[in-house]
Amino acid sequence: MITPSDPNDSPTPPTPAPGFAVIYRWRIHADREAAFVAAWSRITGLLKSERGSLGARLHRGRDGIWYSYAQWPTEAARADAFSLGPVDEAAQAVMKDAIAESFPEILLEPVVDHLIRA
Repeated sequence: MITPSDPNDSPTPPTPAPGFAVIYRWRIHADREAAFVAAWSRITGLLKSERGSLGARLHRGRDGIWYSYAQWPTEAARADAFSLGPVDEAAQAVMKDAIAESFPEILLEPVVDHLIRA
């Protein structure tokens, strides 16, 4: 049985979590990984600077699947940002071309945040 830890056990108090997060998952063509990373980085930066995203992280799993964890203030903020269309059509085309397989998005409601801030 898992029980909540005592807040006094933590060296730092938890930070309130952002209001909404999404996990994206893909298999990427091996010869297009660098192009995918560059295009993903471009799009993620623009979503953060122009559309209100709180940022994202990109991971490559040992299972061969690529994962992106993106945070937004609210689900509505994400929907509004995407309703405006692509932030960079060329970068989006590069990402699409690099993706061999996409998996359904996983929508998350963060509860508490213990990530280290850079």
